[in-house]
Amino acid sequence: MSLLFYTWGERELVILIIVSTLIDYSCGIIIQNGKRKIGLILSIVFNIGILAYFKYSGFVFTNLIEFLGLFNVNLEKAQAFSTIALPLGISFYTFQTMSYTIDVYRGEIKANRNLIDFATYVTLFPQLIAGPIVRYKSIETQLLNRKVTRSLMSEGVERFIIGLAKKMLIANNCAFLADNIFSLHTDDLSAPLAWLGAIAYGFQIYFDFSGYSDMAIGLGKLLGFNFPENFNYPYTAKSIREFWKRWHITLSSWFKDYLYIPLGGNRKGHRRTYLNLFIVFFLTGLWHGANWTFIVWGLFHGSLIIVERLGWGAILEKIPKIIAHIYLIFSICISWVLFRSNSLSDAINYIVAMFSFQNPTNIEFLNYYLSNELLIVLMLATVLSMPVYHKIKTLCRTTNISNPILQSFRTIGLLALFILCLFYIAVDSYNPFIYFRF
Repeated sequence: MSLLFYTWGERELVILIIVSTLIDYSCGIIIQNGKRKIGLILSIVFNIGILAYFKYSGFVFTNLIEFLGLFNVNLEKAQAFSTIALPLGISFYTFQTMSYTIDVYRGEIKANRNLIDFATYVTLFPQLIAGPIVRYKSIETQLLNRKVTRSLMSEGVERFIIGLAKKMLIANNCAFLADNIFSLHTDDLSAPLAWLGAIAYGFQIYFDFSGYSDMAIGLGKLLGFNFPENFNYPYTAKSIREFWKRWHITLSSWFKDYLYIPLGGNRKGHRRTYLNLFIVFFLTGLWHGANWTFIVWGLFHGSLIIVERLGWGAILEKIPKIIAHIYLIFSICISWVLFRSNSLSDAINYIVAMFSFQNPTNIEFLNYYLSNELLIVLMLATVLSMPVYHKIKTLCRTTNISNPILQSFRTIGLLALFILCLFYIAVDSYNPFIYFRF
């Protein structure tokens, strides 16, 4: 059924995920049978190879054409690489299958000899398209022994509705504001508008991606699976290091366990540690997309983490929390401009506008786009970026509040939220999740 789901969206590209499944299934058995290095190398070369071809060949050849064009060298046929389709979910399922073969190689898990079980792990539809990145060892037992209970299904439905609301009610409305501000010409972009656009995009990407993760986790619970959490209120962090412990947790932990630590981590001196961080964040940026903006975005985060390790982090722990939090939000807003822009020149022009107070703010633009609905959404986004809902649920559990009337209000509230989302779906234009691009 997961393969049918994938075929519905990708048609013939389903062949790629089937081939990927067969190869990594075989590599796991090869490693288990004693030919450990052969199996591991085959898996890594194949997965990196298909990522390089489908995701990065266009980027490489476009830059190569531009470079050789400086010397009047014509490579018209190389333009064909820019039209290669990017298969949905390829960045996620390749990382999942690589983690599987690496864990088999390390002896942390045994190879699965049941092809159907392994294929189910690779193609599991709730999180296949955009994560969270689920490691085989975290759901190994659940593939064979799942228990679907009423309480688990209740949690799943609630989590799914919350994720859907994040996407339809908050992310899409923030996208409307962010897209219009980022499309303005530099001459029409005042500093307040530029900051408003960066903040709106910050809310958009957070509620869009965490909304998808919530929906995936909720669907998983309906099927008896417990997927790992992917977000933990990242905008409440007070440093970039803490931010990455809260943002896209399954990706940052993947890079830590399968790249940073094998490179030596922080065990080989300060210089090697900083080099390792640069490599990790260079690849983190590149993983998000084949564009220099993503690479610079990754290196920007890596540079700030290095600065924090050099002593700035210790200062952040001593100064008032509000100042440390302002530093985090300021840095993240700058980084989102890099992430959102189509090119580095666009990003630079936008960042310059954020600190330039020469252009007057277009009041007519604000009145047109910043409607009462959007103002309410921005306020909701600010409040819900903090663990308010989580604290209310925790309080209800710890105080044993089980009043049937209160429980009815909760159920009615979730149902109303779901119906409101359906109205937005009915009238909204096609608006896919941001991370479908990656």
